[in-house]
Amino acid sequence: MLIALLGYPIFQLINVSLYDYRQAQVSGNAPLRFTGLENYQKLFGDPQFWTVLANTLVFATGCVIVTLLVGGALAVLATRLRTRVRTTLFVVSLAAWATPAVTGSAVWLFLFDPTLGLVNKAFASIGFTQFVGYSWTYDKWSAFGLVGSEVIWCSFPFVMVTVYAGIQAIPTEVIEAARIDGASTPRIAWSILLPMLRPIVMIVTIQSIIWDFKIFSQIYIMTNGGGIAGQNLVLNVYGYQQAFAASLYGLGSALGVIMTVLLMLVTLVYLRMLKRVGDPL
Repeated sequence: MLIALLGYPIFQLINVSLYDYRQAQVSGNAPLRFTGLENYQKLFGDPQFWTVLANTLVFATGCVIVTLLVGGALAVLATRLRTRVRTTLFVVSLAAWATPAVTGSAVWLFLFDPTLGLVNKAFASIGFTQFVGYSWTYDKWSAFGLVGSEVIWCSFPFVMVTVYAGIQAIPTEVIEAARIDGASTPRIAWSILLPMLRPIVMIVTIQSIIWDFKIFSQIYIMTNGGGIAGQNLVLNVYGYQQAFAASLYGLGSALGVIMTVLLMLVTLVYLRMLKRVGDPL
């Protein structure tokens, strides 16, 4: 089953990446031409590929860091809330997590619309007149920030719930002993909770890296296919453009192989970390 679902598609992806495979070959109007590693050489020799790769790494890193900080902070906060308030927090957060990426992106675009958006109107109402008619998707980094905020909004609930479950598994006697010794809440979080939660933090970090590295829908929808002159392209969207918009299926497959290798490396790190930490809490 694994070979059928994973092995064969990956084999075909690698196979197509070694050919000059275009629309003419798909329709049968031209024979396949084996090019070997030529598609990879084109990518590695293209400055745009390295720019897109850098965009992907910076964007994914920023999203992962902020997601971990927001999710972890809310998890710690949830341990100090009353049951009803904590339940409300979880329900609202999980609603964001359950929202489809396409729907969330459309809502986010409406909120940040230059003329009708609630965010621009709110900023303008408190004196920030530069936000009147301001386009969040025009500048490269404001567009990445807009997309990143939507990604974080729909990703932090997973971190929050997972870290909260880990905190609940920590014996209360340890935390109570620290409080009796006079440790403050930040000191308890840094010196006790974080070391004991290291296995869970590793898990949510690696999974967040994999998810954010593969972002497609949010970037494609919110920047209209990659932004002005492709300034907001990430690897997934770049690969889609090459494979389907330009009908360069071999080049798009090569991009897919590169992404697969990068994500497999992250997965190997993830598995080694799981093996190193041993049994979870």
